[in-house]
Amino acid sequence: MRFFILLGRPFLLFFEEVGGVFILLCRVNQTLPKLPRNLRNMLIQMDRIGTGSIPLVLVTSIFVGAVTAVQAAYQFQGFVPLRYLGAVVGKSVTLELGPVLTALVVGGRVSAAIAAEIGTMKVTEQVDAMEMIAIDPVEYLVLPRIAAAILMLPVLTVFSDFLAIIGGMVVAKISLGVSVNVFESGLRLLFKYQDLVGGLIKTFFFGFIIALMGCYYGFATKGGAEGVGMATMKAVVASCLLILVANYLLAFLIFKIIFGPG
Repeated sequence: MRFFILLGRPFLLFFEEVGGVFILLCRVNQTLPKLPRNLRNMLIQMDRIGTGSIPLVLVTSIFVGAVTAVQAAYQFQGFVPLRYLGAVVGKSVTLELGPVLTALVVGGRVSAAIAAEIGTMKVTEQVDAMEMIAIDPVEYLVLPRIAAAILMLPVLTVFSDFLAIIGGMVVAKISLGVSVNVFESGLRLLFKYQDLVGGLIKTFFFGFIIALMGCYYGFATKGGAEGVGMATMKAVVASCLLILVANYLLAFLIFKIIFGPG
């Protein structure tokens, strides 16, 4: 009996958290018409999420493009001419590497920051104080962060795609002997606007997931400083896992159904 109790506890906790996220979503939906009143707060969060993440995205994207070019050239040996290198780098970056890796690295930073900030407010009873003076914490804390993340993730992804392609082009020129003109012609050869649009569509959902997980675990924080640390860890893990799951579902929906053949 004890075994079944221990086995069932994780399932109960899982459904409890799913229910908590759903309740938070309902509250966000109710406060959505009040977003214009929090425009200033949303702009502050856009600056923190977008501008604050640029150095991280910069380094990540350049090396992602560089390693994609190196790995593609290695796979091409004896089979595919290097003039197709630009096409492979462009496809890989715009379809998957740019959107997903940007979401993962930004999500680790942003969801942790949101969970830590709101969690600290929760354990120090600042959230309770807001409710006492008739300020809705969801409207003031959650809604601007979700809106900012949804808007800034596509912008960061475009920036990431551009830098990754530039990084691949530089490595192709310096290390692989592929000229810029050859790389560019390969890039244009198989480019489809659906690839770029499909990748950007996914990032709106990724931004939503990142902010939602940070806010949910921030509000669920208990137990002082240790609780803040646990909430931060859970927010990062949950956002990364959900991004990977959502990436598969969205890729199937976008590239198999919406942009698929026929």
